[in-house]
Amino acid sequence: MFLSRAKLIRLVAFDVDGVMTDGGLFLSDSGEEFKRFNSLDGHGVKMLRASGVEVAIITGRTSRCVEMRAQNLGITHVYQGAAHKLDALVELLDKLKLSRDVTAYMGDDVVDLCVMRHVGLAISVPESPELVRQHSHYVTRRNGGHGAVREACEMIMSAQGTLAAQLAPYLNSCEPV
Repeated sequence: MFLSRAKLIRLVAFDVDGVMTDGGLFLSDSGEEFKRFNSLDGHGVKMLRASGVEVAIITGRTSRCVEMRAQNLGITHVYQGAAHKLDALVELLDKLKLSRDVTAYMGDDVVDLCVMRHVGLAISVPESPELVRQHSHYVTRRNGGHGAVREACEMIMSAQGTLAAQLAPYLNSCEPV
């Protein structure tokens, strides 16, 4: 069921805390927020974008480091401080003229359920609450912030037949410079 849904995906939206990070929040005495992102996840996002799938971030929190990470990955659809994540998704779908059936969302907590229940492909991580995992079409083997995003990206590309093309440059360019 996951693969048939994944074949249709044209947009993947990601939550941040607990998905793109391990969910830990580091706050300095001055109130500055720090997050740890996984470089493997980042390259998975870049390959997914290069394969023709739109990528977005929809998160309830607002932080400069998320904005910087999105810029680094070439993600232009960023919704921070989204108290109602489904509203942000509907706005994005309207902007991109896409249907919910060709949309995936990766979340990790109950605040993501409205969005997850609205899309064609709902993905979560193993440490998600049971209720969230029950409403997921796919639960990654890797934990949030530790390769879960990369796993989801590669599964979608594999289902769409684009993964080999994204990996080929790394296998075919192994000559010394």
